[in-house]
Amino acid sequence: MKIGIAYALPQRQAWFDVNLPDGATIKDAIERSGIIGQFPEIDLEKNKVGIYGKVSKLDAVLNDGDRVEIYRPITCDPKTVPRKAKAGDAASEE
Repeated sequence: MKIGIAYALPQRQAWFDVNLPDGATIKDAIERSGIIGQFPEIDLEKNKVGIYGKVSKLDAVLNDGDRVEIYRPITCDPKTVPRKAKAGDAASEE
């Protein structure tokens, strides 16, 4: 089965295609892709992983065509980051 592996940094995005046997897991796909060799900051003990935006465990079994995503850790508290005002927000407050 064919699986895609995605990882994105602010300055670079990476996509790897791997062929795996039926019954392969997320961990199998990541190991087979060689992505950790290119991005040594990936730590599977810390980075969350998922399939199509849904967080999953490393032992989750994959289906043909799945996209495995490796997520970067959140570096700031979203509650403390000011939100940018959308155009028109000021007009709606009047």
